[in-house]
Amino acid sequence: MKSHFTFTKKQRNGIFLLIAIMLALQVGLFFFNKNLQSESDKTILNKELQQEIDSLKVVQIEDSKFKIFPYNPNYITDYKGYTLGMSNEEIDRLHRFRATNKWINSASEFQQVTKVSDSLLAILSPNFKFPEWVTNPKSKSFKSNNFNNSKPKSFAQKIDLNTATASQLKQIYGIGEKLSDRIVSYREKIGGQFIADVELTQVYGLSPEVIERIQEQFTVKTPKSILRFNLNTATRDELVTIQFIDYEVAHSIIEQRILLDGFKSLTDLTKVKDFPVNKIEIITLYLTLE
Repeated sequence: MKSHFTFTKKQRNGIFLLIAIMLALQVGLFFFNKNLQSESDKTILNKELQQEIDSLKVVQIEDSKFKIFPYNPNYITDYKGYTLGMSNEEIDRLHRFRATNKWINSASEFQQVTKVSDSLLAILSPNFKFPEWVTNPKSKSFKSNNFNNSKPKSFAQKIDLNTATASQLKQIYGIGEKLSDRIVSYREKIGGQFIADVELTQVYGLSPEVIERIQEQFTVKTPKSILRFNLNTATRDELVTIQFIDYEVAHSIIEQRILLDGFKSLTDLTKVKDFPVNKIEIITLYLTLE
């Protein structure tokens, strides 16, 4: 046994050196694995964070897109027709037809009146929303009252939205006590008068379908007097007085105006950085190019 465990000085030094190398390799391998695991965790965390950032960007892009809600083509204005891609001639044909106190009740009839192309009709028609008595005349679920069963009214026959009472508004299908009071309260909040029918979109709880029914029986006949600014000469301080425009948007409008050498159309505002496109119909009430 002694012969097996007796070593010379060189042999002992060699054994100690071998043990030291083995320990050093073990320690180095431990820290290498630890760093590798840390880098792997960081990579996974970065991927998850990037995926979350990407998803938020997608949501932001979708929110900033110009959205088209269902609408009755009988009420297409010059501005709305322009944004939908209709030509001036097509819009004029629609307005001349409506001036005879006639109504469009189908997509095919819309094409016959306006002479729009098949491709444009295919884009527009999915968003057409006609009254219940047109699309489903036999429906019994539609509320029966004088307002909903009567034929569409002319401008002169409609009730002024600025003088309508809550009890009158409640006669519209889909409007109860809360919504009717909310409409009147909002009207009082903005000074007692609406500027245009489009401001109904700012009343919380009113769906596009209900707004459409309101417009069939009510309209703004005595609009509130407002100060309108020339889009090509308005200052930043003037622009920020308009609802939904803050200083950053006003600054971007002026920058875009300089870049375009003046706006040619109010729809050019959609090209402005961070412009609230979904509020453009209300914002343009306060603007002009004259």
